[in-house]
Amino acid sequence: MDAVVKKLMHESGGTFAEEAGIPLKDQPAALFKLLVLANLLSARISSDIAMSAARELFDAGGGTARGMARLTWQQRVDALGRGHYVRYDESTASRLGDMAEMVQDRYQGDLRRLAIAAERDRKKAADLLKEFPGIGPTGVDIFCREAQAIWPWLRPYIDEQVKKGAERLGLPADPDELAAKVPDKDLARLTAALVRVARDKKLAEHLKAA
Repeated sequence: MDAVVKKLMHESGGTFAEEAGIPLKDQPAALFKLLVLANLLSARISSDIAMSAARELFDAGGGTARGMARLTWQQRVDALGRGHYVRYDESTASRLGDMAEMVQDRYQGDLRRLAIAAERDRKKAADLLKEFPGIGPTGVDIFCREAQAIWPWLRPYIDEQVKKGAERLGLPADPDELAAKVPDKDLARLTAALVRVARDKKLAEHLKAA
């Protein structure tokens, strides 16, 4: 492993899901929580606030599709407020409720069924994910970047943010070359770290000084 990659993984190599307290497992609750996080991170708001809001929603009972749908709109607004996700709280509360109901209606609350419906094809999965309220191309990238930890058929999922971070560190932007820098099990951690580099020039400079 390159020295810069080793330092990157050591200092910034946690997934966003892990940071939000979401265990990355191929299970209904974990996958739904990841979808909620992707929805929250899609807005023009800091990742720290999005992750704080996600934790508040989960603590309020919104950690499954059924649980999120059972929360009232006001309960979702209040949870978002406690996480300081205030600029988009009302519209997001509505979207999260609609999204939860769609997960229940189409996939019986289990997003593993989405993988089956997509025939484990990345393009089909992206199209199905975009049908959820609040999930556009950015949300798809966030979800798939993290889900590649548990869905090997998504690998290597290297989006434009990841490529930007790689280029800042002088790493290859080619998906296969970049993925070869770490074991498959660490690819989601690598891509999350590179997204942080893409957003933070000082972090890039610090890592290049390794």
